Amino acid sequence: MGNSPAVYALEGSIAITGALVQWPRDNLGLIAKSSDIEHLALTVEDNGGIYFVPAFSGLFAPYWRTDARGVIVGLTRYIHQGHIAWAALEAIAYQVREVLEAMEADSGVKLHSLKVDGGMVHNHLLMQFQADILGVPVIRPIVAETTALGAAYAAGLATGFWYSQNDLCENWQISHTWEPLMSPDQRKKLFTGWLKAVERSFNWVDQ
Repeated sequence: MGNSPAVYALEGSIAITGALVQWPRDNLGLIAKSSDIEHLALTVEDNGGIYFVPAFSGLFAPYWRTDARGVIVGLTRYIHQGHIAWAALEAIAYQVREVLEAMEADSGVKLHSLKVDGGMVHNHLLMQFQADILGVPVIRPIVAETTALGAAYAAGLATGFWYSQNDLCENWQISHTWEPLMSPDQRKKLFTGWLKAVERSFNWVDQ
């Protein structure tokens, strides 16, 4: 930016995250709008033992498997739409954990907290589970649309509305923080189940 040294970011691409909430809305008609997914999930106490791997177009980071396709595993007659909604939200958090673990391995930088943005950060159930499955706090800023805010900041710096990036840092404020509440044993158990489910999605499409 300007005469400042270039700054690089490490990105992890996930094929389906927020779009996963659109699937039960548009394809199954389980909810009327995306925000209803949390209310539907809260009609149950947990995922009922199911996992939802949304490999609708394969799996991106850290697997890069074009042969994978979406699966819901662990189904029994006990399962109904609330459990599917819960498992869909969990799937987002599991995928984020896998990407962050890959980033930690590549960078050698340990994750101490996760700052989040976008429309999904207003889903308290998802944010709490994200903190639980990561074992670190999840932090939501007051302005959650970071992409639009970044564009505005860049324009403001260019026109002199703000004088330095330090001015921008002073604008950042916390809206809410979710602390991890899950025990390490439960975290390990749930994540192990997710990894088993991911394996079931492999080799579905013949190369």
